[in-house]
Amino acid sequence: MRIAIGQLTTGPDPDKNLRLVEEWTRRAADAGARVVVFPEASMACFGTPLAPLAQPLDGPWADGVREIARATGTVVVAGMFTPADGGRVANTLLATGPGVEESYDKIHLYDAFGFRESETVAPGSRPAVIDVDGVRLGLATCYDVRFPELFRAHADAGAVGTLLAASWGAGPGKVDQWELLVRARALDATVWVAAVGQADPGTPPGPAPTGIGHSLLVGPDGTVRASLGADPELLVTDLDVEEVGAVREKTSVLANRRPEVWR
Repeated sequence: MRIAIGQLTTGPDPDKNLRLVEEWTRRAADAGARVVVFPEASMACFGTPLAPLAQPLDGPWADGVREIARATGTVVVAGMFTPADGGRVANTLLATGPGVEESYDKIHLYDAFGFRESETVAPGSRPAVIDVDGVRLGLATCYDVRFPELFRAHADAGAVGTLLAASWGAGPGKVDQWELLVRARALDATVWVAAVGQADPGTPPGPAPTGIGHSLLVGPDGTVRASLGADPELLVTDLDVEEVGAVREKTSVLANRRPEVWR
């Protein structure tokens, strides 16, 4: 399966960001991509008041993404914000395209490194997977990468890969942590992980996670197959579905689990 990783930088204006998504999706489709994955907060960057911008899944921004997916014949995955109870929003991944319509609300909220996502964002409560041409893929968002249970849940649901959208916080050691965690999650669940982050916006880092770039595709054996630097860039690459079964025959971490011990 050919997928595209769209490492872009979004700003506070959802309409401008939607035009970016359209431009990059068309480029990806021209390169033969079947799935195009964009970062968390593609609708509007962190550091922007989110509640006034939030839209429902049947609102104009999501419908715009659907039209882009329909026009290009691709499945588009992009981060947006949807209304939630108590004046907060949900940090939502929309996955849409021919034969695909799903959303995932981020389960693990980024209350770390001096930032409290839970003050403005309500947590999700269920994993989500999509099927594209008979290939099952899980959905995950940013801080989720620190929690291996979600990626194993994707594998248990039949997924051979996870699409991980992020807007990673900058700071000492954060690039190393990002790469290490993505590779570890691929190994934990023996799945492909296509991890796309917001590009580095080139501004001094603050408490809001605005991106560091360094998107990467990691194989089910934990090896990096393709990667980007800090700047905006489109990566189109192929994911070998059959490799997952071969790796699981050799590295039987899913089969060898003993969940009864931990209950």
